[in-house]
Amino acid sequence: MKYDFDTPVDRRGTGSLKWDVAEGELPMWVADMDFQAAPPIREAILERARHGVFGYCVVPEEWYGAYQSWWARRHGFALEKDWLIFCTGIVPAISSIVRKLTTPAEKVLIQTPVYNIFFNSILNNGRQVLESPLLYEKGEYRMDLRDLEEKLSDPQTSLMILCNPHNPVGKIWDRETLGQVGELCRRHHVTVVSDEIHCDLTDPGCEYVPFASVSEACREISVTCLAPTKTFNLAGLQTAAVSVPDPVLRHKVWRGLNTDEVAEPNDFAVTGAVAAFEKGEEWLDELRLYLAGNKALVREFLEKEVPDIYLVPSQATYLLWLDCSALPGDGEKFAAHLRSRTGLYLSQGGQFGTGGEHFLRLNIACPRERLKDGLERLARGAASYSALFPHA
Repeated sequence: MKYDFDTPVDRRGTGSLKWDVAEGELPMWVADMDFQAAPPIREAILERARHGVFGYCVVPEEWYGAYQSWWARRHGFALEKDWLIFCTGIVPAISSIVRKLTTPAEKVLIQTPVYNIFFNSILNNGRQVLESPLLYEKGEYRMDLRDLEEKLSDPQTSLMILCNPHNPVGKIWDRETLGQVGELCRRHHVTVVSDEIHCDLTDPGCEYVPFASVSEACREISVTCLAPTKTFNLAGLQTAAVSVPDPVLRHKVWRGLNTDEVAEPNDFAVTGAVAAFEKGEEWLDELRLYLAGNKALVREFLEKEVPDIYLVPSQATYLLWLDCSALPGDGEKFAAHLRSRTGLYLSQGGQFGTGGEHFLRLNIACPRERLKDGLERLARGAASYSALFPHA
């Protein structure tokens, strides 16, 4: 490989949310990577820093062009410039959209288990969470379209947040399924916010389907959240975009983002995004191969060393969803045991909503030796945890 993903980077002492843990602990929970950003991105940021003046800035033409070119080239979807609005992050954008497009006490639908911060964006703004749990059958996930339609038909349901690809289950939703979602939401006058932040982190040979590309119905009722932050490990730069094809809906979203003051860029947010989309493609393709190797390592290790933990098949993201239902207790108890006994810090599945209670989420975006350390800790922790319940 041209790029180095094996050399560990010490992130302690850098104000890292992920690595602000006790000495000896191994955090593999929050969704950022332990890899340095691609060299062209780092070079572009350093070059901008060398200029030395960091005043107010605007969103330049290059920013729009970078998004348009990337989605056309990588995903076969033509984003129009007028659709795009800069924002400081997908979570701020979702929270702003919830406030602007719904009224207090209305219901916002999510498909659980799902990214836990969706709950915050809904509840913190005085709206109700309406869960439509995914169906989990024979170790695979699919949407429960019957349940989805029933809940979309509730007059109090005005917004749906779609996770595409889905975090934490690693599912790429197919075109037919997304088309059905679009038709149901159009029929029941529900706007769709599609969080597509993980869209570029697909397995080699796998491609995601932009929700707005599926049909006219999907395009007209949707707000799509996009960002280079997960793909290129730039979360700390606070850079993202929303794409809204319908002009009336776009005006509402634009007003919401500007009212909440989350639509103004900083120099590094623009510089990093443009460099990522214009010069990061080769790095990303190597990253995807490396992550695929990490996934294979986890699968082989669990099958051999920890057969009581099942790895749910994943086509996207670097977050693996581990089915621990064969172990006693629930995911929260097992996660606490792992951290206290081995130092391995994983996300317990219950925080992702209904259906996640017996799962853990594992972040594999790290050097392979660090991943092996985490897997050994997982095996030791599972053995000592099971020993606590000899008759289970």
